[in-house]
Amino acid sequence: MIDQAKIGAFLRELRKEKGKTQEEIAEQFGVSSRSVSRWENGNTMPDLGILVELADYYGRDIREIIDGERKSEKMENQNETLQMVAEYAKKQKMQAIVRAVILFSLEMVMCGYTIGSAVLVLRSEGKISAGYAVIPMFVAFLFSVALIINAKDYVRKSTTQKKEQ
Repeated sequence: MIDQAKIGAFLRELRKEKGKTQEEIAEQFGVSSRSVSRWENGNTMPDLGILVELADYYGRDIREIIDGERKSEKMENQNETLQMVAEYAKKQKMQAIVRAVILFSLEMVMCGYTIGSAVLVLRSEGKISAGYAVIPMFVAFLFSVALIINAKDYVRKSTTQKKEQ
């Protein structure tokens, strides 16, 4: 099982050994300093692609980063560590799928609500404002944008991971 707190403490240790601030690490990897803080506190984990880049940046094996500790030159339990990496990648994929299903469902609900609102506005003969239909349409549009961003983010992460293999 992945111990986020242990990994975070190890990332903090590596950063301090390198004499870098959270802001400098954030800039190096194109994330916010708040993200780096969350990694180091064990609240969240970096994406798998960033984990690989962190390992390279700190001159450590990815297995050390995922285990949250230094290993001897002869690393044992390589299969276990690789299984943890696969588990982590699978978890990221499932999170992207769940987000996509939720966003798509919300988008469809809002589209249905928009259609119903539009029909109501048309039948009201000017008694109900068109904004009653425009607002849910705008919210549906926002869900569409969020769905596209989720998909692009997943594709970017997948592409980064494939390039690193």
